[in-house]
Amino acid sequence: MLGKTIRLRRIFEKKSGNTVIVPMDHGISLGPVKGIADIRGTVDKLSKAGASAIVVHKGLVPHVGPEVGSTLALIVHISASTSMSPDPNAKVLVAGVDAAAALGADAVSIHCNIGSDTEAEMVSDFGLVSDRCSELGMPLLAMCYPRGKNIANQFDAEAVKHCARLSAELGADVVKTNYTGSVDTFKEVVEGTPVPVVIAGGPKMDSDINLLNMVADAMTAGAKGVSIGRNVFQHDDVEAITRAIGRVVFEGMAPEDAYRR
Repeated sequence: MLGKTIRLRRIFEKKSGNTVIVPMDHGISLGPVKGIADIRGTVDKLSKAGASAIVVHKGLVPHVGPEVGSTLALIVHISASTSMSPDPNAKVLVAGVDAAAALGADAVSIHCNIGSDTEAEMVSDFGLVSDRCSELGMPLLAMCYPRGKNIANQFDAEAVKHCARLSAELGADVVKTNYTGSVDTFKEVVEGTPVPVVIAGGPKMDSDINLLNMVADAMTAGAKGVSIGRNVFQHDDVEAITRAIGRVVFEGMAPEDAYRR
């Protein structure tokens, strides 16, 4: 576990034990949307604002700039699908753990949708990737959500708890999943998962204060940070919103105070 421990120290702040991850792996699923079209410029802003790590696909690693590996940890995403697919919830592996290690990754991430038509294949891939991560001392971030035609509510606490626990059972070192909407229900997610849990940001939110309130509530429930993409990299002021999120996550600042700052 030594390799995993060393790499995880680059992702989680030493003082607080928390993290602010910004996933920017959306180019495969959505194309060069606002905020990641000029990914190097966005990465520079994230670095200045104190983000902990970014998530990108293997092909963009050479293009993210020198901040990655110095002030920002690198997480390489190894599964994907597109929004034009007949089933966007069906994620397939597009890279291996060894390739990510060769690129200098501090961790790899995999996406698994529980309840989808291809759940069995994704769970199988998850298990195999986890085994290889253990062999190489590479931390594994699992992005695991309840999604599929039989999922009535992807924020349902019981479904989210199941996703988080499945991720830990299969060997994830960090779980990223949906915030369930309340401190009490998300506390159940955290308490049922013996590894750190971070929350997803989801679709673009209607206000900064709502975003910061969600982050604060998740931290109160026991989350160890966030993994927020579009609500950060598509923001009109990437540096300001990243700093505000960091104040909530690392300092425990109240959302209103973080927003004013």
